[in-house]
Amino acid sequence: MKTARIIPLLLSLSIGQALADTPINLSRDAAPNVHVNIGNVKGSVTITAWDRNQVQVAGRLGDGARPLTIDGSASDMTIKVQSQGKSGWFNWNADTSMGATTLDVRVPKGAALDVDVVSAPISIDGIDGGKIKVNTVSGRARVNARTPLAEIDSVSGSIELAGSADRVELQTVSGDILAPNVGSDAELQTVSGRIRVNGGPWRKLNLSTVSGDVQLSGGLAAGGTFDVDSMSGDVQVQMPSTLSAAIHASTFSGDLRSDFGAVSKVERGPGSELRATAGAGNGKVNIETFSGDLRIRQQD
Repeated sequence: MKTARIIPLLLSLSIGQALADTPINLSRDAAPNVHVNIGNVKGSVTITAWDRNQVQVAGRLGDGARPLTIDGSASDMTIKVQSQGKSGWFNWNADTSMGATTLDVRVPKGAALDVDVVSAPISIDGIDGGKIKVNTVSGRARVNARTPLAEIDSVSGSIELAGSADRVELQTVSGDILAPNVGSDAELQTVSGRIRVNGGPWRKLNLSTVSGDVQLSGGLAAGGTFDVDSMSGDVQVQMPSTLSAAIHASTFSGDLRSDFGAVSKVERGPGSELRATAGAGNGKVNIETFSGDLRIRQQD
């Protein structure tokens, strides 16, 4: 009698496990510069570039997800993990009730990517030439690529950008931003995350933070602009001795020190200010903090 009860239970558990752990094996021929849209709610997304003109998807599909497909044409494809439940107002949490899905995607090296996830970490490696756009809520975004544009938005996940990008737009709320080789144009924003960025020569750099600390290292292109705004985070900037720019820096209650020019106290209030000209003064450097300390260093 006990055996008769246990066997159906074991069968139901094994069927549930099978549904929760469905392997993915899909492939489609693609254009060398195919645009690929990828969406996943939770699990992970790994994208690797290869020398084939083909998009291939492996991994495992989470419980409660529809069978995965590669939709679209050879030049524009979509790979999206979707819930089996109905969509709509009364099923707003259908996607989040799915099990974790692991996507291992291979794309041509020249592919352009649009990736949207919620709590899935993202890894992109080997893209050479295509634009990259990533939106994530809590997953870490790691990108190693050569791209004309890297646009990455995250709430609590960190952003790690390696390789090289001519133009970057990186934004987080509490996640850190780490980018050792940023090209000529950069837009960087965070609330409480740290920012560690090297690169340049920058034609245009804009950075804003509320409480996150900042470390920047790089130079300006001829006529370039460099703007940094911080509320309470400490800011450290390193620039080459060949810098050519008019420099203005100020802090309301933080400590200001600079290797370029002399720091003076403002006429009214507790703040400090720096006005200096480096080289021919072709570019513009403007750095402001409220209560964070500010250091402007000259690279050897």
